[in-house]
Amino acid sequence: MAAEDRKENRNGKRLLVVNTGSRKKRFTLRRLNELGYEVIILNSEINWAKNYAAHWILADTTDHEACIRAVTEFFEQHPELKPHGSLTFWDDDVLLAARVAETLGVVGIPLEVARRVRDKHLFREFCRDNKLPHPGYGMIDPNGDVVAAVSHLKFPLVLKPIYGSSSSFVIRVDDEESLKETVAYIAANISVEVEPALYAGTEIMAEEYIDGNEVDIDILLQNGKFKFWSISDNDATREPYFVETGQCIPSRLSRTQQEELVSMAEEMLERFGVEDGCIHFEAKYSSRGPVPIEINQRMGGDEVYDFIRIAWGVDLVENAAKIAVGEYISPITKPETPKKFVSGQYFLPPYSGILASLSLPEKVDNGEVAFFKRVGDAVLAPPQGYEYMGWAYATADTLGEAEERVERIMAATKLEVARFSRGSSLGRTIRKRSLSSARFYRDAVLGAAKIELVRALPKNEQRSLHIGIASNAFAGSDNPIEAELTSDAQTIANTLEDRGYRTTFLDFNQPFEAAKQIQDSRIDAVFNLCERINHSSLLEPHAAALFDILRIPYTGSNPFTLGLCLDKIRVKKLMAFHNIPTPRWDYLYERDEHFDEDFPLPAIVKPANSDSSIGITNDSVVETRQELLERIDYVLTDLQRPVLVEAFIDGDEYDVSIMGNWADDQRVLPLSRSVFKNLPEGYWNMFPYEAKFEGSEVHKKGIEVQRPPKGVPAKLTSLISEIALDAYNVVGCSDYGRAEVRVDTKGNPYVLEVNPNPSIGPMDCVPQVAKVAGMDYGDFLEEVLRLTIRRYKERPPYYHLQMTTL
Repeated sequence: MAAEDRKENRNGKRLLVVNTGSRKKRFTLRRLNELGYEVIILNSEINWAKNYAAHWILADTTDHEACIRAVTEFFEQHPELKPHGSLTFWDDDVLLAARVAETLGVVGIPLEVARRVRDKHLFREFCRDNKLPHPGYGMIDPNGDVVAAVSHLKFPLVLKPIYGSSSSFVIRVDDEESLKETVAYIAANISVEVEPALYAGTEIMAEEYIDGNEVDIDILLQNGKFKFWSISDNDATREPYFVETGQCIPSRLSRTQQEELVSMAEEMLERFGVEDGCIHFEAKYSSRGPVPIEINQRMGGDEVYDFIRIAWGVDLVENAAKIAVGEYISPITKPETPKKFVSGQYFLPPYSGILASLSLPEKVDNGEVAFFKRVGDAVLAPPQGYEYMGWAYATADTLGEAEERVERIMAATKLEVARFSRGSSLGRTIRKRSLSSARFYRDAVLGAAKIELVRALPKNEQRSLHIGIASNAFAGSDNPIEAELTSDAQTIANTLEDRGYRTTFLDFNQPFEAAKQIQDSRIDAVFNLCERINHSSLLEPHAAALFDILRIPYTGSNPFTLGLCLDKIRVKKLMAFHNIPTPRWDYLYERDEHFDEDFPLPAIVKPANSDSSIGITNDSVVETRQELLERIDYVLTDLQRPVLVEAFIDGDEYDVSIMGNWADDQRVLPLSRSVFKNLPEGYWNMFPYEAKFEGSEVHKKGIEVQRPPKGVPAKLTSLISEIALDAYNVVGCSDYGRAEVRVDTKGNPYVLEVNPNPSIGPMDCVPQVAKVAGMDYGDFLEEVLRLTIRRYKERPPYYHLQMTTL
């Protein structure tokens, strides 16, 4: 529909819509345009709905006084635009819509009536006072005696916010212990960030659990008379959080039971004083008969519109608009059987995370799929959030056939959610940990003078610290890795000294001497660059263990994480457990162990416990079964290492550098992308040892490194970042680290590994992307020290050894 058509007042009526809601409500505004209404929108901002609005009134919809002023001023300035009616399709703003209708003198629900219906506690009070059906109930004060508050009620109970919607924070509890735990959880987490409708209040109530079948009654009500009603059955919810799973129409309940439900709804609406509107009435038919749950003073959720249109041929948007503008509706008589039976189900995340992959059916016959999330989006499941990703429905001539069809649609939809670790940083998915949990008494750290010094250090005195540089000295070595370690340590020492720090080099080729230096030279903290002890990278973690034993703060990850990440097999198992996407893999410790004979080729064969790409050459990628067996034998026999075999992902490689600890302090630096586009024939798209440490000219010319990446969709970079961040947290990195991610030709990212102690010489990846983010080399080193100091300040000593993210 062209913009000018949308703004044309074809039916002579203007309608004020309060709050556009989310994009899921697009169909409501589109339908109003199709019906010829001139739509005026009251909203906090001009958004996705701009093509459906003839005019905007901008005001914060959570500030009712500001909205009323804005509405009044707008129509005083434009009296010719005064609307014939107003309505909302957004549950958060039913109270505002009632107030707007009163202000404009148009059809609507009176504000006091709307408030009594919207407030779940006042709703129950009214039911009690008017002898209407209701469960036992009571208010909960989280700071009071919650057990005493419900002493007059019988378990199980349902806890809920009195102004909530979408089942947010609606939780079943079965005993006193779960009552106390759940009240504490709700009180600590309830906020408008999780559920915007809570701006009206965050008080909590409890009511006795109602048994029976849950139903929705969708009603067109005009001048106090039912003009139409329809009952749909809700599928069993996922308790204890009452997550809705699906519904069907028409109801399976008997005619008598349905008539009882409608009679109850009619009486309640009349007693409350609700006379006009499209109403979504939630109830249960219990063992005691019909019992109301709540009355929603707006049209039912998105799929309800389609269900009723398909089943009965009734357009709820059209009729809601007619009621709002005062156009008379004749009673609508439903046939004995619907035009079609409809069954629907919701796409629900199994847990909070990132939508990592999605495949929807290419064609859906006799039904529809609506999916509101895209790959890379956060998805929230209780207790972190309360949302669904989309829905599907199917139609048929019988309810059983409709249910079978929707099951087939759900089965044909393939999706994968990358689970958040406890340390993940995606906004509101994870509750922030209280700083009070980090409190401790001074006597718990008696003797830990170094840690206490760092904890008490004022920010402006950071440069007064004496920093030990733990590394390895390889004077005159022709080994490129050893030469790089020596050079980087000296550069870091020089850079810190230029900024006022005192430094001492700690050579862990001489571990006993290094330990003595730490004790004798009054070092305050250690910059841990150590990658070798006794010339073995397998002993790298023990340097960090020594620092913990000596009670001296140090940068970077703990010994457990350093050891874990050296064991690529265990890291693979951990990522698989946490559903972090990684290439298909298998492993062998001995030649006679079972190996997957159908393992996909090409594959890459790696030593499973070496670093710095040792043992990785162009021959590591194999294309035939014979090559695979030969390479496995080479790693087991010649290198004497366990073997990790991965499916070879032929695509771009991303280095994801991360700084920080815990959810509110973590930062993903700009990505580094390696594009393999000019390698000669016969060279695999990868970084072998010679590319990293021997200056291979072929790889220098054939690999383009982009910092930041060029022309990469924001959704992909977001997904790569979130998956890498979860991998960083799952292995328990501290302060800084780098994850290696490959992206296949279809845009699917896979984590290869996590490096908790990456090289940080001035030309290495992490400092280079920090430079892109605005930090020069000295700034980067000081940021690492700042993160370390903050980590020790905000947590008890040895907190970093607990590995709580696992």
